[in-house]
Amino acid sequence: MAEQERMIEAMLFASSEPVTVRELEVRMPHGCDAAEALAHLRKRYEGRGVHVVRVGDGWAMRTSPDLGFLMQKETVETRKLSRAAIETLAIVAYHQPCTRAEIEEIRGVSVSRGTIDQLLELEWIRLGRRKMTPGRPVTFVVTPIFLDHFGLESARDLPGLKELRAAGLLENRAPPGALSLGGSGEDDEAESEGLDGQSELFED
Repeated sequence: MAEQERMIEAMLFASSEPVTVRELEVRMPHGCDAAEALAHLRKRYEGRGVHVVRVGDGWAMRTSPDLGFLMQKETVETRKLSRAAIETLAIVAYHQPCTRAEIEEIRGVSVSRGTIDQLLELEWIRLGRRKMTPGRPVTFVVTPIFLDHFGLESARDLPGLKELRAAGLLENRAPPGALSLGGSGEDDEAESEGLDGQSELFED
């Protein structure tokens, strides 16, 4: 039986897919009891770093669940916002609560839906209260996640233009590989504009 366990162990270890008892028996010498050998092997691996587990109709060797963290690799993905998104975020941060129409009025160009969706997805802005004006438009405000990301206690602690440039959030030209938001061309017009109008948004 010990030799049969070794056979089962070798086949399960070498197989990339779960193996059924029938498939094990076909490979083993005549007269072997794959099911019994498998039961012994499973018991032998209890409490170890690798377990013999049932997967559907087959059996396989798998890492113990409590050690799964050792197989994980965490990476930090850096995603740069386009200038259009930075401008929109800045306007919301410095003029909140503000409507989409107000954002467009300050920027001087239309705001694509993709830009707003990107910032909402990042959870840096959220929907605020509807404005008490005709049409009751929704407003946008920055979130605690935004404040926490930049180490701010409140929107009143927002930095000025020079501090943002020093942090790399503002550049003289759009960074290579910047996220393309929207794609409708509405924000592309803003991408080609200078930063002259931005200074009014950030200056203390």
